[in-house]
Amino acid sequence: MAEEDGTRSEQPGYYDRLQVSTEAIDGVRVVTPAGEIDHHNVQPLSDALQSPQGRAIRTVVDLRRVTFMDSTGINTLLAAYQSHRASGGSLHIAAPSSVVIRLLSMVGIDQVIPCHDTLDSALGA
Repeated sequence: MAEEDGTRSEQPGYYDRLQVSTEAIDGVRVVTPAGEIDHHNVQPLSDALQSPQGRAIRTVVDLRRVTFMDSTGINTLLAAYQSHRASGGSLHIAAPSSVVIRLLSMVGIDQVIPCHDTLDSALGA
């Protein structure tokens, strides 16, 4: 439960604010997290971004429904990007919100991982 001053509380359920879905679109795995990505709830995203060992796959991370991301989310995206590249695959980011793209730009992730304004653009890359 949030305190009156708006600070976060450690009550159960508060950090369960991330849902992750995965689907295939035209042979591309699309991972769509929704909610907040932070060190308390990043594991479902990390699990969804695992690249099958030795298999080159294309993955797009659709960030349009992400409302917050901390450094844990950034590190998770970087690790997934490196893993995909090592296996000959690729990882792209699609449709980050203005808050998320600002964070990605501030730390230079948008210069490492290809970022696209829309899901369609990422799928076509």
